[in-house]
Amino acid sequence: MKLDICYRTLFCFDTVVRESQNEVRACPTTNQRQQLLNYRLTLEPSARILSFTDYWGTRVDQFGVTDDHHALELTAEASVETQDPLAITATPPLEALSESEFRQSHEEYLTCTRHTNWNSALAKEAHNLTNDEPDVNSAVAAIWEFVNTRLSYEPDSTQIGECITEIAARGTGVCQDFAHLGVALCRSAGIPARYVSGYLFSSNDRTGSIDRDLVRVQTHAWFEAAIPGVGWQPLDPTNKLTVGHQHVKIGHGRDYDDVPPLRGVYSGSGVPEVKASVEIRRMDPTLSPTTPLQPSLLREVMKPHTRLQHQQQQQ
Repeated sequence: MKLDICYRTLFCFDTVVRESQNEVRACPTTNQRQQLLNYRLTLEPSARILSFTDYWGTRVDQFGVTDDHHALELTAEASVETQDPLAITATPPLEALSESEFRQSHEEYLTCTRHTNWNSALAKEAHNLTNDEPDVNSAVAAIWEFVNTRLSYEPDSTQIGECITEIAARGTGVCQDFAHLGVALCRSAGIPARYVSGYLFSSNDRTGSIDRDLVRVQTHAWFEAAIPGVGWQPLDPTNKLTVGHQHVKIGHGRDYDDVPPLRGVYSGSGVPEVKASVEIRRMDPTLSPTTPLQPSLLREVMKPHTRLQHQQQQQ
């Protein structure tokens, strides 16, 4: 499947800010399941962009706006081609998780983090889910199915930073919470797992359904579990989907903090209003990849007198 993606974030400050420094992780990766065809990042106000690959293998676009500004808009556009992954046929036993070489090579994905800090109740739940399973694949599938039933998808029901044990007890969350709970349960059972940030081509995050060629969504998240002798198995517990041609991966890490779409700081007392959106279009496979630049949100939001005030304060 060929997809065009337009990710946009707009910050509007109530007073002028003097400087902002930012990191963006919005560029899809290339792997066995997907290929990045093209990518560009545009900024308003314009700024020089420094791009590099971080420790986890994710592309980072770093930039700073040093002039006074009332608003900042970034638009990341990408074209990708995706496909369903090959079926996993190997079924290593649970004992393979205890092999020292396997554990050492996945040590970073076995520890608690800020967003995956499980308690004894979750550890017991993970043990009950996996202890009687015949192999690692089945154990991971049991966790995947459990997370889907334990949490109900409810937009805006949580904030980044909430304790995963409290979210699990409450029973509602968004895709980041589903992914973090899956990671926490896997790790507590001795299964290395990592958090994945990306996009989902779907008209409904809850079900993963597709009923049109153009959708407007938000960024998405799922998790990957390490299968000894096989590799990483991606699973989406939010809608109980096997990760396939609908999913576009940006990057992975221990949890959300390693792959946030945008992170930054600014100087000044201004309070920002933030608007973010993702537009994904399914393309005709016979056409060349395109990334049409959409109308700027900045021009829609900033009123004429606000622009004038901005210009006057820069003089």
